[in-house]
Amino acid sequence: MVHPLILASGSEIRREMLERNGVACEVHPARIDEETVKAALLADGHKARDVADALAELKAARIAARFPDRLVLGADQVLECDGRLFSKAENRDAAQAQLEELSGKTHLLHSAAVIFEEARPVWRQVSSVRMTMRALSPDRITSYLETAWPRVASSVGCYQIENDGAQLFAQIHGSHFAILGLPLLEVLSYLTLRGETGT
Repeated sequence: MVHPLILASGSEIRREMLERNGVACEVHPARIDEETVKAALLADGHKARDVADALAELKAARIAARFPDRLVLGADQVLECDGRLFSKAENRDAAQAQLEELSGKTHLLHSAAVIFEEARPVWRQVSSVRMTMRALSPDRITSYLETAWPRVASSVGCYQIENDGAQLFAQIHGSHFAILGLPLLEVLSYLTLRGETGT
């Protein structure tokens, strides 16, 4: 790759996943009002996976407008349970309430990625993961958050399976990388086909 890929996300784990797999990146987080965009898309009848895709595209478009001669990767993740979308918890009480609501249920994580070239979308992918949480007592959730908060504040769902969050789950069906916030294998395949990875 003549120039490093631009990652239109401030997620440290997304950057680490790419760089550990031979993709040099520059990080330029896109500033968008995600909650307003989500609300508008849902009001128009869009499904959760479409919301994730639209947010990823919007982030990529915002940064690609500044760097039209570069490849720009936008990414976003949406959590869907019982027909509604969940957002990042604003505080520990909200995290407690969110985990209590997810307890004993199966939810979907939709992780989307969109790549722009010459300020237009040229590739996209949405990977969905089914995650079934154990039935957790409020005391068990409180105990978990005593060690996990505020680290999990940046994670929709208020857990990080790459750390100690796996203990909360009974079953997971889907890509580990998508849970972390990026359909990594698909991104790497596209970049490899273009001859733009280190492998």
